[in-house]
Amino acid sequence: MVGWVTALKLVPWGDVIEATPQILNAAKKLLGTTRKSKADAPGAASIAASGEEAALPVETQLLHLRERVGQLEQEQIDGAALIQSLAQQNAQVIRAVEDLRKRNRRLTLAIAVLGATCLGLLIWAVMQ
Repeated sequence: MVGWVTALKLVPWGDVIEATPQILNAAKKLLGTTRKSKADAPGAASIAASGEEAALPVETQLLHLRERVGQLEQEQIDGAALIQSLAQQNAQVIRAVEDLRKRNRRLTLAIAVLGATCLGLLIWAVMQ
């Protein structure tokens, strides 16, 4: 447990929290750009790929390439959506860790006050 506490203390949480909105904006921009490029591209044809593409007519090769480009665009859209989702989850985790850090600080202060009070009461009781 001590290792985790030490590791969490080493993380510059202020910098991480400040960078979170930039990460979210970048993911949203990537997703928007990907969707826009997908909307501008022509639809891909659905043709089964064969092992001898060099022997195929140019039109068939072109259809295969369009299909593959369509697949790649969809993968790019899916990847951008995943990045955005991960960035949002990261932001939630960072907020939760920051809340825990603040609660830990308050708890440490409360324990210190309680300890000082108990010590004061013990000294008072001994002197009586």
